[in-house]
Amino acid sequence: SSNEHKLNFKKSKEACLSYIQDALLQKQWKRAAEFLTCYVESLEKDYSREHIGPSEMIWRIGTEILRHHSQNSMKEFNCFMEQMKTLGVKRYLKVCLEHVFHLLCNGQIDEAYQNLSLAESWRFGEQTAIQDKEMKLIQAYRGLLDYYSWSKQKNILLEHGEDGFSDLAVEQEMHGYFRKAAVNLKEIIKIPGVWDIFVKCYVDLLEFYGDHNEAHQVLNEYAYNSKFPANPNAHVYLYQFLKRQGESKKSLISALKILHDIVPSHELMIDFNTMLQKSKKRKKRRLGLEVIFAALDYAGWKENAKAWSCLARQVKQIVISEKHLDWIKQEWNSRKDWWPAFHFSRYLAKRNWQENKSLSYEKALVAGILLGKDCKYFKYVSHQGCKAQLKRFRILKKFVNRHNPVCLRISG
Repeated sequence: SSNEHKLNFKKSKEACLSYIQDALLQKQWKRAAEFLTCYVESLEKDYSREHIGPSEMIWRIGTEILRHHSQNSMKEFNCFMEQMKTLGVKRYLKVCLEHVFHLLCNGQIDEAYQNLSLAESWRFGEQTAIQDKEMKLIQAYRGLLDYYSWSKQKNILLEHGEDGFSDLAVEQEMHGYFRKAAVNLKEIIKIPGVWDIFVKCYVDLLEFYGDHNEAHQVLNEYAYNSKFPANPNAHVYLYQFLKRQGESKKSLISALKILHDIVPSHELMIDFNTMLQKSKKRKKRRLGLEVIFAALDYAGWKENAKAWSCLARQVKQIVISEKHLDWIKQEWNSRKDWWPAFHFSRYLAKRNWQENKSLSYEKALVAGILLGKDCKYFKYVSHQGCKAQLKRFRILKKFVNRHNPVCLRISG
């Protein structure tokens, strides 16, 4: 019967998709291609209306297969993508973008630019308005490639001639790329979203032509506009810009404070800690201790000698003066249950000593202050240092022994 035929067809189609999925998961690209061919041929008899249409399924699966198939070529991939563009106007711009990404990954920049220009001129009734955001992406990536061309011309000019601007034709061409890039990049970063690469390129253009106020405004908007998603990089770019402009430490600290709140393990926390420690304000020095403790909570910082040096220097100063011991104690109380195993085990003492003696010195000083002279890490490293007749390790051992009563007050 007709119903039975439809049911059997549906089962066959589902089985075929299952085989394709299995082949993809096992990276059997040739087998997957064969099943996809069968699937495409069977769709001529399929009149069902599914949420994800067959054309999208073919596009996504086919693209994945062609990217990895041993016998694929750019010519075949380009041909396939052109066919996919004609299968459904709703996905036209998405397919164009994916095609462009593939061309860029294969170094075909001119071809990618040509495809973006063709996509930008695409019109299809009401679909043009519906796909407005995708069209803006098309324009933005074209702006990105214009920026790439501008950058190439800029480097040519800077490499030739004493004043860097000896070739008028190249200079005019560079300004042409600047205008086209700036227009498209400026438009995309108005839309709430994560536009890191576009923002960086636009700011680079503005800085080169001396428009620092506009660059500052763009970065402020990107970092602080509540409509945009929380983005650590936005605060990194703002901080780097402020630093290049020689802005005040207050501005730099303000930018890094928000970065610390979002990503306490960011590599810029070393810079943040250093600036805070140089401050005359007690509140900022207190924050500096909090910042470096928080960074060392993360595994990626375990062997960061700079971070341990920052912490060692600050806790040593506090112990010598015996002022603000409560700062260390507050930080240590929430960590004393897990930092000894995480940072100060005998195993780590041996490994750190073998691999990086400077790191082991800084860590041993911190360990001795936080856990006292009987700490496993401190005992092992100070013993090895004295055994190797290294003067600073003898001084380290004397320092911790002399201040052990203070250290015990911290460790509780």
